Amino acid sequence: MRKKVTLKQIAKELDVSISTVSKSLKNSLEISEDTRQKVQAFAKLYNYKPNNIALSLKNKKTKTICIIIPEIIHHFFATVISGVENVANENGYNVLVCLSDESFDKEVINMEMLANGSIDGFIMSLSKETQQKKDFHHIVEVINQGMPVVMFDRVTNDILCDKVIIDDNLAAFSATQFLIDKGFKKIALITTVDYVSVGKLRTEGYIKALKSNDLKVDENLILKIEDTENFEEAIENLLINNKLEAIFAVNELFAVTAIKLARKHNIKVPEELSIIGFTDGIISKYSTPSISTVSQNGIKMGGKAAKMLIERLESEEEEQQDEQYSTEVIETELVERESTI
Repeated sequence: MRKKVTLKQIAKELDVSISTVSKSLKNSLEISEDTRQKVQAFAKLYNYKPNNIALSLKNKKTKTICIIIPEIIHHFFATVISGVENVANENGYNVLVCLSDESFDKEVINMEMLANGSIDGFIMSLSKETQQKKDFHHIVEVINQGMPVVMFDRVTNDILCDKVIIDDNLAAFSATQFLIDKGFKKIALITTVDYVSVGKLRTEGYIKALKSNDLKVDENLILKIEDTENFEEAIENLLINNKLEAIFAVNELFAVTAIKLARKHNIKVPEELSIIGFTDGIISKYSTPSISTVSQNGIKMGGKAAKMLIERLESEEEEQQDEQYSTEVIETELVERESTI
């Protein structure tokens, strides 16, 4: 049996636009009979079958876009949503927010449910489980049928689409280097498991900084957390089993937990232990002590993602829309507060 093809593949093979293929398969009189027959014959030969996702694509616009986030616990995702809404509303679009709850199945269900005509395009950050599985078929299907997707923060190189990221490796390197420049040598890392893309990149940046300064990389000082609900015991063990000088935590939840547990064991922050977090949310600003952090600028990231999606939705150049994608890198900065002073 011949492998099934998509609208996009048919268009590329016959050197026509996706719109031409779609109209030909619907016997539109806008397309010449010769082209219609050629497209229909090719589609039949390669067993092309339209699916639910295709129904809404070129027929109508809802002026609604969807942002799918993996979790709501981190302030960063709330700021991204604000950035998306600001730009979307300015351009006459509504925003629907969906939560994958770090679940591959929920991410798939959200996309399949909404891609049948409820929205015009997606902005998304991949769930932890999707990155672990490395299964992106639901995203590929949406893109192949012509619906634009913009990824942010947690992205994958396996999908061709527009992306908005920060340089996680460089940001982590700079934060670790900041601690090294203060004279600290025994610096621990509290991070995520490696299949979470941002966690892996931040871990690499931390290791790179240590090696660049001829400091030993001690695996006992690298704590990789998978369960983001039950992790306090692991951080507590890291603190009591190692006489640490500093900690770099890849999110502010890990950072504030480290501060709480340090206080429990009478370890003074920053006098005996310096801590740097990541994101620069409400927790970082108002905890005691306030937390030095890498500012991720979620509002700017969300605004840029919305701008890229809307430009693609409103572009009339279908060939360009399908083939040329860009990745925007949002700059970060280190905000120094009480936890390292």
